[in-house]
Amino acid sequence: MSPLISLFGIFLGLVLLIVLAYKGHSIIWVAPVCAVLVAALGGLDLLDAYMGDYMKGVADYIISWFPAFFLGAVYGKIMDLTGSARSLANKLVGLIGSKFAVLAVVLPCLLMTYGGISLFVVVFVIYPMGYAIYREADLPRTLLPGAIAFGAFGITMTAIPGTPQIQNIIPTNYYGTTAAAAPIMGIVAALAIGVPGYLYLEWRVRQARKKGLHFVEDEKHQVGAETEHPKWHWLCGLVPLVVVVLMLNVLPNVLRNAGLADWNANQSIVVALLGGIVAVCLMNVGQAKALLPAVDQGANGSMTAIMNTACAVGFGSVVKVVPGFTLLKNAMLNMPGSILFSEAVAVNVLAGATGSASGGMSIALEALAPQYLEKAMQIGLDPACLHRIASLASGGLDTLPHNGAVLTLLAVSNCKHKESYLDICVTSCIIPVVISLLLSLVWGIF
Repeated sequence: MSPLISLFGIFLGLVLLIVLAYKGHSIIWVAPVCAVLVAALGGLDLLDAYMGDYMKGVADYIISWFPAFFLGAVYGKIMDLTGSARSLANKLVGLIGSKFAVLAVVLPCLLMTYGGISLFVVVFVIYPMGYAIYREADLPRTLLPGAIAFGAFGITMTAIPGTPQIQNIIPTNYYGTTAAAAPIMGIVAALAIGVPGYLYLEWRVRQARKKGLHFVEDEKHQVGAETEHPKWHWLCGLVPLVVVVLMLNVLPNVLRNAGLADWNANQSIVVALLGGIVAVCLMNVGQAKALLPAVDQGANGSMTAIMNTACAVGFGSVVKVVPGFTLLKNAMLNMPGSILFSEAVAVNVLAGATGSASGGMSIALEALAPQYLEKAMQIGLDPACLHRIASLASGGLDTLPHNGAVLTLLAVSNCKHKESYLDICVTSCIIPVVISLLLSLVWGIF
């Protein structure tokens, strides 16, 4: 089969994947169907492509990342059902106040995601609180999804060094780096994304007030019963977050220097999440009845999350073996500018195509990381820079309209794309894409 026809098949498969996912169809069946289309136009045996390349990609991803998905989901669900996460959020809101409504929503999101809680869990925990804040501030609730997305889907997922989110852990397997890779670049990126994103959201608030827009109740929103907790209970939300971050970024180095253990990134994140789970359980021992149900719900939720991502990776595994991918790979590797810029483009494109930050990045690095690392060694470039750019780029085009987290957020907030997606797009897609490309150019020069 002609490589050009195969290349056309790749783009056709990507478009079909995006359209079907945008319409709300499950990627669990959409991904293999699109993969078979790519295989057909690539001249592959369809049964071999599905049973071999596709399923191997799915299985390898699950084998590598199931412990992190499972423990992360359990940890987040225990934080949720014990009220620990909400106690911390309420404490922060009490300190900030509804006058600064955007900050009162964004800050808890940032803290929770940096503490290792899944962004999907954060959406469910923060939305009821944000709803009350925006109602008190008399702001249109259609502005709320943008603030939640900015806090949960952005800089603490990809930019800030040491974050335990999987998008920051995946590159360690390809570049031999740590979760705190390229700290200066990460901090610069966090500021470059965070400042304009926050200013944009505040500008949207001012525009809404000028137009005389007000809060409108959501008839579908139901206020759940709030369990009374001791005043100190917010510490049950804060301490486990601190435990996870310290155990991920400090403990491995201490043990390595003492000659006691030498954990890789996958092992470190498992130990860190286990530490967080133990900490939150010990601090909520009085709610023992809620702990086992939280483990059950977290376990069930982890299967859906990892299968969605693994199926996207399986699609990419088929893409990698068709003739057209060689043309695409060569175009990326021979792109003008540095390998950092090439990596930023490749990860952004594939994250956008799959609607998954971790899935798109895994596909890109699996195919291109060895060549990037080899070139980095030749020119004396620190692999930590490749790590940070890959992580940053994964959090850009992944938040196109068909992204699972975007669809979940809009469903929870009962808002339509045309009402709320603009703010999500600006703060969690456009700004991160621009910054990831600019930083890759700047760091590539210097």
